[in-house]
Amino acid sequence: MQTNNPIIATQELSFQYKGGIPIKFPAVQIQKGQHTLLLGNSGTGKTTLLHLLGGLSKPTAGKVWINEKDIYAMSTSEMDKFRSQHIGFIFQEAHLLKNLTILENIQLAQSLAKKTVNKNEVLRVLDKLQLSDKAHAYPQELSRGQLQRAAIARAVINKPLLLIADEPTASLDDQNTTRVLTLLMEIADQQGATLLIATHDKRIKNNFSNTYDLNTLNPNSK
Repeated sequence: MQTNNPIIATQELSFQYKGGIPIKFPAVQIQKGQHTLLLGNSGTGKTTLLHLLGGLSKPTAGKVWINEKDIYAMSTSEMDKFRSQHIGFIFQEAHLLKNLTILENIQLAQSLAKKTVNKNEVLRVLDKLQLSDKAHAYPQELSRGQLQRAAIARAVINKPLLLIADEPTASLDDQNTTRVLTLLMEIADQQGATLLIATHDKRIKNNFSNTYDLNTLNPNSK
C-alpha cells in the first residue's frame, strides 16, 4: 500500500461474474478531497469497480483500503457498520421509502448508521439543498429533481468520508447536468467528503482533474 495516506487505494483488484472472464482493474489511488471520475462505456466494468470500492461487492482477488482500513478483511457486520457511517451512495433512482416522509427517510439513515437521530441537522442539510419546505412531504409528492436532491441529503447526512455516485447525470440535459454536478461538488466540499462518480457521460470529464478512463485502461472487460 502507498504511504501517503490516500482515502482509497487498491491492489491487484479483480472480479469475476459467474461464467464470465475475470475483470482486472488498474490500481486506484485517491487522496482526501480529490474528486474523481470513473469513466467508461457500458461493459467496461465501471459500475463493478465502483461497487468494489464502495464495499458493495467483494472482489475475486485483491484489496481495497478506505482511510487505511482493509475493508474486505472486515466481517459482514463490521462492513455494514463501516459503510453506513463512512460512505454515502447516490444512484440514478432515489430509492426512498414511499411510506416515510423525506425527513423520516433521512433520519432513518442516521439511525441505521447508529448515529444520534438529529432532526435539526437533517433540516439544516435540507435547507442547503433548497428542500426544507419538502421535509414533511412524501417521495411521490416530489419532482425528479427534488428526489435527486433528497437522495443527496440522505447520502451526506452522516458526513461520510466518501460520497459515491453511479451515473447521476445519465438522464439529464446539459443544464441540469451542470446543476447536479455543481451541487454534488459543493455539498461534498461542505461536508468534507471525497466525491467519486462512475459514468459514461463524457460531458462532465473536464470538471475532474483525476480520471480513470476504463475505455482505455480496460477495453476488453465486460
